Amino acid sequence: MGLSHRAFDPGVPCEVMKVVLTGGTGFLGSALAESLAAGGHDVVSLSRTAGGTYKGVRHLAVPNGYSEIDGADAVVNLAGAGIADERWTPARKAVLLQSRVSVTRALVDACARAAVKPKVLVSGSAIGYYGSSLDAHFDESSPAGGDFLAQLCASWEQEARAIEPLGIRCVLIRTGLVLGRNGGLLKKMAPPFRKFVGGPVGSGRQWMSWIHLDDWIALVRLAITTDAIRGPFNLVAPAPVTNREFSHALGRALHRPSLMPLPEFAVRLMFGELADGALLASQNVEPKVARAAGYQFLQPDAQKALNEIYSRLR
Repeated sequence: MGLSHRAFDPGVPCEVMKVVLTGGTGFLGSALAESLAAGGHDVVSLSRTAGGTYKGVRHLAVPNGYSEIDGADAVVNLAGAGIADERWTPARKAVLLQSRVSVTRALVDACARAAVKPKVLVSGSAIGYYGSSLDAHFDESSPAGGDFLAQLCASWEQEARAIEPLGIRCVLIRTGLVLGRNGGLLKKMAPPFRKFVGGPVGSGRQWMSWIHLDDWIALVRLAITTDAIRGPFNLVAPAPVTNREFSHALGRALHRPSLMPLPEFAVRLMFGELADGALLASQNVEPKVARAAGYQFLQPDAQKALNEIYSRLR
């Protein structure tokens, strides 16, 4: 029988774990932390400032909070400045790289110092690792691309893999475009549609490898608990769509037209290198490892995923 998200629902009994994570206040990190805490797990979120306990998650400041890694079952590393938050100036590129490399290095060092080491490090990455192509198909065995985002992901993953000589399993979660209510892709993409000015970006031919937030959480939990999963792990739904197809699906979910394309030259004018590196990038990515593990997606269809998200908002 294949695995589904239901195997990782908060109501399903499983061994209680202690999980330490970074990036626990962001869109993905907070959803994961709250899901784990709701399942009865001991969850510690590390950040620059302490914040008490919220929804069962203990928020501690670094560097003192690194002591929580000693005796933890798992470490989940999601820290990093937002890729699409600002134009990619040289200074911004340095921030994007340093915010990932420095935290990952600190986590590896803390694991090395721990008397009782965690069993697994699940470390963030992205499908941007593969570069951009309208024609290629990518899976976990595909090589890194040559653009800035690909090299950023490769450097991030290299820092994480430094933990492997310690005997700690390392999983590199290459996340696609995450669909959820409170952030991610839809936070940026939906507002123009709501104002009746939404539509495809650029040619609309670029591939979008997406994943529903519920499946993303379940797959991260699968990575934590499954010894056979190690190395690259694509967190994407099994049916990527083109940007044009996604735009039409989003318009239908919002009951809005999707007839106002944003030309490539305008995207480049507004966003500079960020346009080609992320907004116009094309990645047709297969979740090969998830399929091999027998995982059954809750939301494998983009239209149904968007309908589900926006039915909850109405």
